[in-house]
Amino acid sequence: MILLAGADDDGLGDALAALGADVVRVEGIATKQSLVDAGVGDARALVLTEMDDASAIPVAKELRPDLRVVTYSRDSLPEFARGQTDLAVDPALLEPDVVAEELLDSLAASD
Repeated sequence: MILLAGADDDGLGDALAALGADVVRVEGIATKQSLVDAGVGDARALVLTEMDDASAIPVAKELRPDLRVVTYSRDSLPEFARGQTDLAVDPALLEPDVVAEELLDSLAASD
């Protein structure tokens, strides 16, 4: 399962789902409770599409240390979250289908 937090205006969630991924959208602001409610304990990755939710990265890593974290946003990743983020991608550089394929390939390789 992949958790997706943020508006996802660029369609990464749809691209992941089109490739067969189980995508669960985090409702509202990504907080500890909303991550737990969305199933962070069973998730393999967290995708953030809005850097306003970047404070969720250390929270998610605390709840699930092996969680893969990907940001897909035109905004800069805050310094405090950079060390806990596995991949930061600007949608202007890579299309959502390319990012989706790479993320799913990397998750499959770690099985």
